[in-house]
Amino acid sequence: MSTATSPETRGERPPLALIAGPTASGKSDLAVRLALAAIAQGRRAVVINADSAQVYADLRVLSARPSGEDMRGVPHRLFGTWDAGVACSAPQWAAAARAEIAQAHAEGGLPILVGGTGLYLQTLLHGIAPMPPIDPGVRAKVRAMPVGDAYAELVRADPERAARLAPADTTRVARALEVVRSTGHPLAYWQQRREGGIGDSMALSPLVLGADRDWLSARCDRRFEAMVAGGAADEVSALLARNLDPMLPAMRAIGVREIAAWQAGTLTRAQAIAAGQLATRQYAKRQATWFRNQPPAHWPRASAEHIAGIAKVETLFPNLRLT
Repeated sequence: MSTATSPETRGERPPLALIAGPTASGKSDLAVRLALAAIAQGRRAVVINADSAQVYADLRVLSARPSGEDMRGVPHRLFGTWDAGVACSAPQWAAAARAEIAQAHAEGGLPILVGGTGLYLQTLLHGIAPMPPIDPGVRAKVRAMPVGDAYAELVRADPERAARLAPADTTRVARALEVVRSTGHPLAYWQQRREGGIGDSMALSPLVLGADRDWLSARCDRRFEAMVAGGAADEVSALLARNLDPMLPAMRAIGVREIAAWQAGTLTRAQAIAAGQLATRQYAKRQATWFRNQPPAHWPRASAEHIAGIAKVETLFPNLRLT
């Protein structure tokens, strides 16, 4: 596509497609199909990863990263870009995604974001709060508190945030409490000062996939079993051999702990598979809940189980111009 006819040249906001939803819902295949539809119309297209596991080079199998065959000749970016020994934060991913999106637009192409990590997408579209560093002493004290005590303190210090959290949500309760204790302001204060988001500068064409729970659970189960058959154990062995910090995101990816327990002899192969399947289903459920409640109500939704039968996937993105 010539830059003379690009949206930027025409004074329009540049396009950005987004496909989000729970794991195993068929997002990656849909992204490739949309890219191929754009290419068939004479436009470049690139798929950009927005999944926090697929960014790691060491998790090719356990993250279900698309293979070369799956990509069908479509350029893919930010897949396997980070080493497992380096944590990829949401701001770091967003900075890399902004660069890839800008490059796609400079080439007259359509960037297609695909993934299920809501924090990544929120950070990219809406920016991040310029929050001061948390005092290490405050963090240590808060993290040492029983969650019940921490929640009670949060009710006193930030009742608005406490009302939005489950009392047993250890991570989020601790985060909210350490923010207000360390900075003197509640989390909402900082979130209202987000900066760096690109959502308002793009002609965003989003699609959120939902799925019947039984249908999605069956896909999760089949996929995890296929991972084990397809080299996941070797992948975990290679990770463990590096003696990485067990708190790194790659080391906490679904399947690593379960397969490591099988290799250590504390679980049988069947038990490890069952545990990995359960963890995957639980993760998919959390993602599905997040995507039902967090994205704007006007974002289009589609049933994942019916996507394969749609001949022209571009019809799912009514505001997207492929030419």
